Amino acid sequence: MTAKLTRREFGYAAASAALAASAAARMSVAAAPKISLAIAGLAHPHLPTFVAAIGKRANMKIAAVWDEDNALAQKWATQTGARAAREPGEIWKDQQIEVAVICSPTAKHADLVISAANARKNLYVEKPLGVGAKDSSAMADAIEKAGIIFQTGYVFRSEGVHLFLRQQIKAGAFGTITRARCCNANAGILSGQFDPGQPFAWMMDEKAGGGAFADGGTHALDLLMWLLGDVTSVSAMLGGATHKFKADEFGEALVQFKSGAIGSVAAGWVDVANPVTLQIAGTEGNAAIVRHQLFFKSSKVPGADGTKPWPDLPAALAQPIDLFLDALEGKKNAPLCTAREAASRCAVMEAIYRSAAKGERIAV
Repeated sequence: MTAKLTRREFGYAAASAALAASAAARMSVAAAPKISLAIAGLAHPHLPTFVAAIGKRANMKIAAVWDEDNALAQKWATQTGARAAREPGEIWKDQQIEVAVICSPTAKHADLVISAANARKNLYVEKPLGVGAKDSSAMADAIEKAGIIFQTGYVFRSEGVHLFLRQQIKAGAFGTITRARCCNANAGILSGQFDPGQPFAWMMDEKAGGGAFADGGTHALDLLMWLLGDVTSVSAMLGGATHKFKADEFGEALVQFKSGAIGSVAAGWVDVANPVTLQIAGTEGNAAIVRHQLFFKSSKVPGADGTKPWPDLPAALAQPIDLFLDALEGKKNAPLCTAREAASRCAVMEAIYRSAAKGERIAV
């Protein structure tokens, strides 16, 4: 006959069982094979953020790094505990590596991305995807054919205020949208961030496929296209303020949306402030983000009179790299940017640079 446990003995037994179960779970996680990632190209300013994000995932590891600068590859190999690949082909041939993070200069993306996609590596590619329509479309084709997980770094999509405005646009709160403007600007050039000899000097030469507008303007362009849809034509002007570089330092582009709305995309690395980041005008609504506060007016939304900051915003999403890592872990319906979306932004950006060079309106 089994002796009955006292209440205290029962509590000890239950606690011991719980501890044993917890230990077993930890051992199971530790024993489970980790998702192996590689980083191909180590040039981008956001690389440390990506490495940190991966490092927080217990079930992931950086297995290899590569860069055409072998000293840089050795540095990051030491910091991450990865091996330094001698050439990218080592990564593509390694069947244990499931994921590639591409942080090379933009002009190098096509070779790396297409090779990685052909090797069926899931891909995070730092924005912009490519330099123009041709290389970006070829990358999107390869990614779609491979059926792999893809993501790029369009951070504005994760902000709660932008999620709210997208919801309101879909709900018709603006009526017919007539105009929209997005500006993404900072003082990077003024601070010497891209001066010769600096780690990110390449962002102002031919390796980047453009200057301030190509890098900063792609965020503003993506946000407007994410909110308002496809672009049919552009007219743009780009300029220089310090004249230290051949590449553009600031610019503005008018874009015609398929819907009929007119957009303005502004960007620069010579701006001491950027207080108004987004404006949307419609026949029944208006929105402006001023110093990170939303002023929202709509005849269809109770209380939206535009006189004070709008308080009711959805929670921000995780950063693009974290959404990508979530998808790798099997999270369903992670809101990722598609490769075709990323390619379409590059096609419009190429048209913007052509327009600025020719001084005429360019069809997309």
